[in-house]
Order: sequence, then C-alpha cells, then structure tokens
Amino acid sequence: MEHYNYNGKEIIGIDHGFGNIKCRHGVFRSGVKAYDSEPAMTSDALLYDGKYYVVGEEHKGFVSDKSQDEDYYILTVAALAKELEFRHITECEAVLAVGLPVQWIGAQKEAFRKYLMRNELIEFQYHGQDYLVRIDDVQVFPQGFAGVVQRLGDFKGLNILADIGNGTMNTMLIKDGKPISSRCYTDKLGVEQCIIRMSNELLAVSGFAMPYDVCEDFLRRGNAELAEKYTSVMRKAAEEYSAMILAKLREYEFNPEIMRLTVMGGGACILKHFWNGENCRVQYIEDICATAKGYELLALNNLKRRDA
Repeated sequence: MEHYNYNGKEIIGIDHGFGNIKCRHGVFRSGVKAYDSEPAMTSDALLYDGKYYVVGEEHKGFVSDKSQDEDYYILTVAALAKELEFRHITECEAVLAVGLPVQWIGAQKEAFRKYLMRNELIEFQYHGQDYLVRIDDVQVFPQGFAGVVQRLGDFKGLNILADIGNGTMNTMLIKDGKPISSRCYTDKLGVEQCIIRMSNELLAVSGFAMPYDVCEDFLRRGNAELAEKYTSVMRKAAEEYSAMILAKLREYEFNPEIMRLTVMGGGACILKHFWNGENCRVQYIEDICATAKGYELLALNNLKRRDA
C-alpha cells in the first residue's frame, strides 16, 4: 500500500474541492450535516467534539474563502478518518498536505494553514474506532500543478494545464516541465456552472427540476437512461460548456498548433465526452485523487530539503 511516512510522520494529502474532498485512497462529497445525537439512518457518522457529523451526502456551495466557516475543518477531520482507516492507523503524528486555487494561494495560504493547525491534537471516533492525531505541520500548495508533479518530465515544450474542479478552473502554462508563474489563472468556471446551465434548460423543457445527481452522472458517463428529449438538452448544455472552457483557454493564448493541452479534475470527463478535440494534442488525467497524491509528494520533498 503506497503512502508516505517521513521520520515517523504520516504525510496525508487532502484536496479540499468545492464539490468533493479527495485523499490518496478515497473521495467523498463536501457537504456537512451536524447532529447532537447519533443519526439513525447512517452508520458512517463521524463523532468529533461532542457532535456527530454526516459528510458526503451533498456538495457544499461555492465559497471564495474556505476558512470562513467550520465546514472545511470538519471535512478535514472526516478526510483524516477515512484515510487513516484505509491505512489501518489509529494514532499518529501527521503532516497535512493541502492546496488552494493558484490565484488565491498568495492571499489565503497563511490563513488556511492557521485554520487547519488551530488544534494540535485531534481526537475523533469513526466506525466505532477511536483516533488520535497530532498535527505536526500543514503545508499548502497550488492546485493543478500538484496533480501533474509526478509526471512533469512528460511536459516537453509548451503545455497548458486545465484543472477543472466543481467550483473553479485553474489554468497554468508549463514550459519544459516548469510552470510559468506569470501565466497562472483561476476562474469560477467549474463543473457546477455546467450543471446550473443544464438544470435551467431542462426546467424550461420539462417543467420540473432534474435531480443534481442525474446531471452529474450524465456528465461523468457521457450518457443516461433517459428519454432523448432530455439527453439532447443535456448534451447540448455540456457541449456549450466545453466550448466555454476552450474559449477561456484561448483567452490565455492556448494555441493547439504549438501547445499540448492536459485536462484534469472532475471536468476532464466533460471535455472527453462532449468536445471533439479540434485536432488538439490533448491528454486527460482521470485519476481524481491525483492532486491529493501530488500534495503528499511535494510535502515529502519539502521535509527532505529541510533536513538536508
């Protein structure tokens, strides 16, 4: 089982997405619901600080500052619970490796780090098991870049990376394996924008609101077991969203004749299913946990440099 432990410290990468929380070994939705007593309808509740929390049943709404409420802290504890359960570890020192959108990291990095480090010791219970985690450090990295850090050697010449999450799209120019800091962008153009467009157009056609899960599943799979009058509307909305993504990339001087395009994140499946490629050299990174894994590698490298 691959994961990083350095000098007795577990390195745990957490990708705090607006739609989903990703760790090395798992993904769950970013919604949080608190209860004063143990919920009767689920066995997946997290017990922390005297309250029960159910996560993963819905998505959290878009926020421009992830430290503005308690949700992302609880989601972090839930991510620790799920990841440590997978690693068969109940007590450890941990280095958290996390990230922020590339255009926000300068202004929000230190606040987000303090937000996640506010409790040195974290005690919680998950699936009847008690856990104790001491947070040794929190390291914050740029989204997008972390997802390809393990394969930068493949980025020869000029490349443009589009990391399309649920809330934002992070775009980065990479030249010969090195990101160009002046050519990094963050736009509120995530998958949720596609689903909003799709839902509005379906409402106009059908007179009822199509469930979010149905729209999301259609985008992930590229099809759905629905009447053609619905799937045709959904397909058109996905194609229009794909065109918006490409138009934004062209604003950032994407030139398919001299650049290769790499698409990752939850939105990669949309372009793969609903964009014709336009004779571009394009690769899709479909491992939704790639960014969390990249955070871990970056943190490991930082720790080794500090001790060198």
